[in-house]
Amino acid sequence: MLMFHSDSYFYSSFFYSIHMLIDEVKSLRTVVNPDISKIRNIGIMAHIDNDTNDLRTYFMAQERERGITIQSAAVTFDWKSHRINLIDTPGHVDFTLEVERALRVLDGAVAVFDASAGVEAQTLTVWRQAEKHHVPCICFLNKMDKSTADLGFSIQSIRDKLKANPVLLQTPIGSGKNFTGVVDLITNQKLIWKQKSVGDDGRAYEVKPLNELDDAAVLQEAKGARSALIEQVADLDDEFAELLLNDFIENLDAVPSIKLQAAVRRVTLARKGVPVLLGSSLKNKGVQPLLDAITAYLPAPNERHHDLVQWYKDDLCALAFKVLHDKQRGPLVFLRIYSGTLKAQTAVHNINRNSIERMSRLLVPFADQHVEIPSMPAGNIALTVGLKQTVTGDTIVLSKASAAAAARRAQNKADTGKKRGEHASVILSGVEVPDPVFFCTIEPPTMAKQADLENALNCLQREDPSLKVRVDPDSGQTVLCGMGELHIEIIHDRIRREYGIETHLGPLQVAYRETIVQHVSTTDTLDRTIGEKRHVVTVELSVRPAADAGGSCQVEFEEQTVELSPEMKEAVENGVHSSYLQGPLLGYPLQDVSTLIQSVHVESGTSLAMVSACVSRCMLKALKLAGGQVLEPVMSLEVTVGEDYLGSVLGDLAQRRGTVRDIQSRHDNKVLLATVPLAEMMGYSTILRTLTSGNATFSLELDSYEAMNLQDQNTLLKRMSGLL
Repeated sequence: MLMFHSDSYFYSSFFYSIHMLIDEVKSLRTVVNPDISKIRNIGIMAHIDNDTNDLRTYFMAQERERGITIQSAAVTFDWKSHRINLIDTPGHVDFTLEVERALRVLDGAVAVFDASAGVEAQTLTVWRQAEKHHVPCICFLNKMDKSTADLGFSIQSIRDKLKANPVLLQTPIGSGKNFTGVVDLITNQKLIWKQKSVGDDGRAYEVKPLNELDDAAVLQEAKGARSALIEQVADLDDEFAELLLNDFIENLDAVPSIKLQAAVRRVTLARKGVPVLLGSSLKNKGVQPLLDAITAYLPAPNERHHDLVQWYKDDLCALAFKVLHDKQRGPLVFLRIYSGTLKAQTAVHNINRNSIERMSRLLVPFADQHVEIPSMPAGNIALTVGLKQTVTGDTIVLSKASAAAAARRAQNKADTGKKRGEHASVILSGVEVPDPVFFCTIEPPTMAKQADLENALNCLQREDPSLKVRVDPDSGQTVLCGMGELHIEIIHDRIRREYGIETHLGPLQVAYRETIVQHVSTTDTLDRTIGEKRHVVTVELSVRPAADAGGSCQVEFEEQTVELSPEMKEAVENGVHSSYLQGPLLGYPLQDVSTLIQSVHVESGTSLAMVSACVSRCMLKALKLAGGQVLEPVMSLEVTVGEDYLGSVLGDLAQRRGTVRDIQSRHDNKVLLATVPLAEMMGYSTILRTLTSGNATFSLELDSYEAMNLQDQNTLLKRMSGLL
């Protein structure tokens, strides 16, 4: 499940509504073998504005204290005749990887919006992730009981900002505090929630057909919206359009609800449109129809096409997408099962590690509670105990032999000419890990605790691949590299609470990058005798700035290098890529650099390691000649603030080298859109709270890496050199 900013109003009521299902979830009768067509693996995308800290999926102390999701948690429950596997993931930008790896294994998602705000900044980030993985979505306009709720504005923001095609399935009955229900445009029925007492949980609601005796405004709006819905779906689905032309062209009102629902489902699965539903989760209004929509419109696992899985046939193929460490049980690995059946007390093969591991136990997760089961079929998400080497992104299969058989099937089908038995073509694509943007040193209280700290960091890195740990070669200090201030703060807090180590963090620093400014060609020769063996290699290459590289670094070979063997080319590429890790100015990683290998001459007997070393040395020479330019991360900032405080916020941004892109009106507030260097945003939440007396919210996401101007770069160089 996906979350933008975790909307606890939504989650608290959502999980309350399934509370009565928990005992049923624990029943082995229902857990073991759900039909794959009845399974839904889904996520929730919502903007952070938490108001409660009592969610069933908040099982970390930091989550309960802050009211935000930090680690994704899984919930399995049954809704009517369907099994729903729900993964609660963070919306905070510092925990983007949690969303990324959840999306990698989900089949559908629900995007939750504040009906008074529409699409907010960080919604865009997660929506793009969903699009990248081709995940069909449903939209839920929450907080329809707010006085500022605006259905038209929210629909238009989905269309304009997300570039999506909203398909409205409900219209509201009442507005603001008088919002009592919705009209289902598919069935022409009213769904009314009548609050009978202050403590009414909203689980009970009435369903009545819409008729001519209803409120004229409600009736007119529903009729117009249903006609618009039918026409919109006909434009998006040829089968439904043909049905209308042949049978209902004279009377659109007579279109059967079952035909309309089927057409909306086809549109959703094809990602031509996104169904939109309404509600107020604080009062539990609209949550039950949303669950119905999840089962009606989002895909079952067998409706999502994973081409690679076909080669395994009925053999096990699963992807490890998350690892947690439990003090009693050791590593807990979440697996999405794509084919075959996962069984407890069996050995499995990890293709990525080329290792055999024994899985001792198999669990169905419910937040921090787990139900042990003997087996789990394809389409499900399971939690395993006993996989000690597996990490995020690894492919788990039945055996080495089944992987080899799958590779042969893939090779025979594609006739790619790869070596028989090669496994690369049958490994599930893993999770893309974003580069860290902040780093700081971390030290144990005493040297006696160094080993314990290293163990804690190893465990945390296995859980969280976006956390990088390295040792500074000059100072010997341990350096934490993370996705933001909150990310590193949470890691620091977890080391203290979970591992009992009171560590000290150094100053937080921005992870800059570097590029080059000139096109340079150079040659280098390595001639070295080791023992009785002489290694001689000469390399000629050129480097140039590549602004069109999209932030990456590229390696190309000229035509005269085609005679190089694949092993030799790999050695050359390794030498180039090792040089990309340290730029010529401050040693930050390079980006937007293109390297052309013009020639490589190697004498017989020269090792591949020496080839890589020569290329790396030649690259270093070229990079220094090409000159360096520091690139800094620039953030996209959105601040929602009362008009009285706008001047103060603008003045503060000017001091932070910020650039205002736009100022929009949203009800009684102003929405400020700007870009600002990440280095200037340290502690911004505290400053903004002070400037606005707490009457502002903001969100940040990485926009781009941009070249620093000469003055700022020189200041940075002096500061990093200890001259300032």
